[in-house]
Amino acid sequence: MAVTQTGVLPSQTHTLPLEERAARGRALRDPCQRKDHAVWSAPADRRDPIEILIEQGEARLPNLLPLRYARMQVSPFAFLRGAAAVMAADLASTPATGLAVQAAGDCHCLNFGGFATPERRLAFDINDFDETAVAPWEWDLKRLATSFAVATQGTHDKKARAELAAIVARAYRETMAEIAATPVLDAWYRALTIDNEEEAKALGIGARDLREADTVLKHAAMLISIKHSGGATPHIDDELPLVYHPPAADAPAFRAAVDAMLADYAASLVPERRALFDRYRLADAAYKVVGVGAVGTLCGVLLMISGDGEALYLQFKEATRSVLEAHAGPSPYAHHGERVVRGQRLLQAAGDILLGFATGPTGRHIYVRQLRDAKIKPELETMSAKNFRRYAATCGEVLARAHTRTADAVVVSAYLGNGTSFDEAIGAFALAYARQTEADYAALLEAIKSGRLPSAEQDS
Repeated sequence: MAVTQTGVLPSQTHTLPLEERAARGRALRDPCQRKDHAVWSAPADRRDPIEILIEQGEARLPNLLPLRYARMQVSPFAFLRGAAAVMAADLASTPATGLAVQAAGDCHCLNFGGFATPERRLAFDINDFDETAVAPWEWDLKRLATSFAVATQGTHDKKARAELAAIVARAYRETMAEIAATPVLDAWYRALTIDNEEEAKALGIGARDLREADTVLKHAAMLISIKHSGGATPHIDDELPLVYHPPAADAPAFRAAVDAMLADYAASLVPERRALFDRYRLADAAYKVVGVGAVGTLCGVLLMISGDGEALYLQFKEATRSVLEAHAGPSPYAHHGERVVRGQRLLQAAGDILLGFATGPTGRHIYVRQLRDAKIKPELETMSAKNFRRYAATCGEVLARAHTRTADAVVVSAYLGNGTSFDEAIGAFALAYARQTEADYAALLEAIKSGRLPSAEQDS
């Protein structure tokens, strides 16, 4: 499983004197003023966003591309979710301090959520890392702030949308300052847990979802939407068009490829977790269509069974080159499954103990994780204006905490300062880029209408 390093992780400056680190941060204001972050104006040589999507689709499963574009045409926010590559190209032209972090890469407001930690508590954190890469910290923050401005387009006025984006930036700035004053180990162990219904409500998580997740934790069961049939040879039930088995003629080759992939995956686990994995056998495997951004990549679900019939669902997902790498430089890992795994472990306060990587069918890079482990999502559609503001602040806080795993909070905080100029700049950027998203979304609709992009009926 050894790979050749082609890039580097962010350097650590925590051993330098405190004042020297703060001075480094303040010095960054000269080449990149905080008010400069407000600017978004499409450059004259900006690439056609549809061309970027077509290029990205060349490496994906062609039969799923119509579904991908059908999902993206639902709304400007759906477009933003599926167009991380478009925004990455645009962010590369925006002002940045030059400080790099392990970035999430596709940092929007629905890529946060609640899940069970290895200690069997519910935590709230970033939960999508397909595009993680070493890149400027500003890119994650701007995409996250913009996502709030776009997601609330039909429910909030212009001022409220800018305020939500500014709240994200303010929480990021204030959390960065708080962590800058925190001992290194305490900062590393920092996590946001969900302990009651009031905390969950503030995050847009319904009481019912919280109770279901709590039941999962107490009874050690899996909260899953995939169904399987029991008996001597348990198998995953097809749920067309989202979950399906390969044709009978292709089934033996598919099973052989999955067996080989699992052997490779097991080798990526540390010994104690491999011992846990070895307590299950593979009962069945099927393909599974996933979220907007990943539609068209090779993804599937694995049904693992213990000797007494306990089910463990694993998901395998193809990892391709991060959309950030073309603009921020190559990953430290040549294997993109490893890129995702290492990035997730750096960014999350507590991660999936069965997260690993492998080389899958036709040489594709794969990462493997538990399919669902008490996983819960915010309910943006029913979120009140008050809770939207609280949720924006929470996401900004969580992103700052994640970035400090590879960034020096003292340096970043010294750059951001105590005033609101940076917050206001991000609010202005988010509104400006929301308008760009609307224009790009209109271009998507026209491309589908003209036949430039294939589309299909939206799935349920």
